[in-house]
Amino acid sequence: MRTRQHVNVNATSFETFTGELPELSEGRPVEIEIGCADAQFLFERAAKDPGRTYVGLEIRENLVRAVNRNARVLDLPVQAIFVHATHHLSKLFPERSVRHCYLNFPDPWFKRRHWDRRMINESLLRQLHPIMEPGGDVFMQSDVFEVALDAMHAFESCEDIYENFSGAWSFWKEGNPFGVRSWREMNCEDEGMPVWRMRYRPRATAASPR
Repeated sequence: MRTRQHVNVNATSFETFTGELPELSEGRPVEIEIGCADAQFLFERAAKDPGRTYVGLEIRENLVRAVNRNARVLDLPVQAIFVHATHHLSKLFPERSVRHCYLNFPDPWFKRRHWDRRMINESLLRQLHPIMEPGGDVFMQSDVFEVALDAMHAFESCEDIYENFSGAWSFWKEGNPFGVRSWREMNCEDEGMPVWRMRYRPRATAASPR
């Protein structure tokens, strides 16, 4: 099971990038997961299609170390980077280099005074857009309706650079199209809990991030 180990994502220490840059290989499609935790989702993806590069972005350094150890043991093309994604995406990836971006079950930060710590916001999405391939997509899922709705509001506020696969203000209703599941997703399905999903494509003729 994925455990939620909260850190203050608004701490000024995260404004300086102290991690290592990902190792990217020319010609290999890149898939990233923002907030990868133990990277179960990426490990499953890599086992299914090892011809791609899988990069997990994580703000908890102990989890980054654990993911990279597991990747070496399993000999899979997965790597984790210690980073605050909102601040440093442009440092990690060239423009138009990422095929798929996954936002799986982000921490809900239930208390109202902590809502500004929620990961998916307009700032993140506008930083994400330049590194996405024009034919790529961003896939988000959550088992907390309020978090999913909050994320959808962020995406729809960026309608100039993202298009909803399902139409404006609509959830993706065709299940998980990628054939693998994170631990949280497995638990939700085993317990019969609902999961809200959305899928967006980057618009090819978008304005630069603000």
